[in-house]
Amino acid sequence: MSLSNGEPESPPQGDVRLLDTPVARRLLAAPLVARLAYTGKDGTPRLIPVDFLWTGDELVVGAFAGTYKIRDLRARPDVAVTIDTADGPPQVLMLRGRVTLAEADGVLPEYAAMQRRGMGERAATAYLEAIDRPGLRMVRIGLRPAWVGVLDFQRRFPSRTPQPVLAALGGGR
Repeated sequence: MSLSNGEPESPPQGDVRLLDTPVARRLLAAPLVARLAYTGKDGTPRLIPVDFLWTGDELVVGAFAGTYKIRDLRARPDVAVTIDTADGPPQVLMLRGRVTLAEADGVLPEYAAMQRRGMGERAATAYLEAIDRPGLRMVRIGLRPAWVGVLDFQRRFPSRTPQPVLAALGGGR
């Protein structure tokens, strides 16, 4: 099915096929910080910034073993993740699902890759050498999204971008 402008209609919110949209692919590959939402031990929500790595079918976050976050995720593995831009009309990728946790000795390869992507090779190498000590335990947090949402006020929902926002960005109608 096509939209009136001739572009193919994208899948509805919640459909995992949204992972294959240009916005989702760009946000998953960008050196951005994601926001991970989960439920704490006391039953109240938590929201924390995390570095991440997209493997092509799984969002991976690395964490140090023994933290409150890991304790809470073991008890309640259902999470939500948001990755977004702050420039121009927003582009947002929202993921929901249940995480898997795998504890391992030493620095996780995915964690090392995240640090290199975010810090650059030189700074990441120094950081990784500083933390990679005997006894280091890390936890690989993996999310295979069960629900995906994309908010793209530039291409997917341009008509829903408020006029004052467009005017402020120099794109008034």
